[in-house]
Amino acid sequence: MSPLLPPGPARRLGLYALIVCVLSVAAAVVSFTRGSFLGIVWVLLAGLSSNMCWYYVKRARQQKSVTG
Repeated sequence: MSPLLPPGPARRLGLYALIVCVLSVAAAVVSFTRGSFLGIVWVLLAGLSSNMCWYYVKRARQQKSVTG
C-alpha cells in the first residue's frame, strides 16, 4: 500500500507539528492538574501546531496531486 502522503519536507514537517501538538496538550493537562495557569500557553501552542499540521498535510496532498 502506498502512504497517504508522499515522502518529502511537507510530510515531515506535518508529522513534527503533530508530535508537538500532542506533547503540548499533554503538558497543558499536567500543568492544569498541578494548578498552574501556565497551561494556557501550552494550549495556545497546541492550537498553533495543530494549524501547522493541517497546513503541511494539505500542502503535501496538493504537491502529490500536481506531481501525479
